[in-house]
Amino acid sequence: MNYGIDRERALELLKQYLTNPNLLKHCLASEAVMRSLARYFGEDEELWGLTGLLHDLDVELTLDDLSRHTHETVRILRAEGVAEEILEAIRMHNEHAHTDRRSQRFHHALAAGETITGLIIATALVYPDKKLASVKPKSVRKRYKEKQFAAGANRAIIAECEQLGLAVPEFCDLCLTAMQGIATELDL
Repeated sequence: MNYGIDRERALELLKQYLTNPNLLKHCLASEAVMRSLARYFGEDEELWGLTGLLHDLDVELTLDDLSRHTHETVRILRAEGVAEEILEAIRMHNEHAHTDRRSQRFHHALAAGETITGLIIATALVYPDKKLASVKPKSVRKRYKEKQFAAGANRAIIAECEQLGLAVPEFCDLCLTAMQGIATELDL
C-alpha cells in the first residue's frame, strides 16, 4: 500500500527535525515495537512501523510542550502527503493536545508501545553491561510495578495494552523482544 511516505524518507525527516540521538533511538524503538505488535495482531506492519517511527517528529520543535506536540508533526507530514490514518494515530498518541480520546486499537498500540520503550531502556541501563540482551522479561515486569522507577514512563498509558487484549506482562515481553531485535541500532 501507499502511505505517502516510505521508511527512507521517514528517516530523512527524522534526521532533519531531531538532533538528539536519544530521541532518534526512541523513534526506532517505537517502530520496532509497533512492527512487532502489527505482526502479533495480523495488522499492516509497514503502516504501524512508519507510525511508530514518525510519532515524535516535532518533539524538539515543540520543546516538550504537550499542548503543541503532534500538531507540527501532522502539519509536516500532511505536506509530505502522508496517509491520514498515520496522521490520526500520531495525533492521538498525545491526548494532552486534543479534545478527543483514543478509541482505536491502532491508537492504543502507539500510545502504549512508545511509552514502554522508556521503561525498557531504563531497565537496560541499570544492568552492569547496559545491554538489552541482558534484560530478562521478568525484570521489565518487575520495574513496571515500581512506580518510582522510570517515573516518566506513564503506567496508565502502558496499561492501555489491555485495550488491545494484551495483559501487561505479555505486552512487556513482546516489546522487550522487539527492542532486543534492534539492540545494535539502539546502541544497547
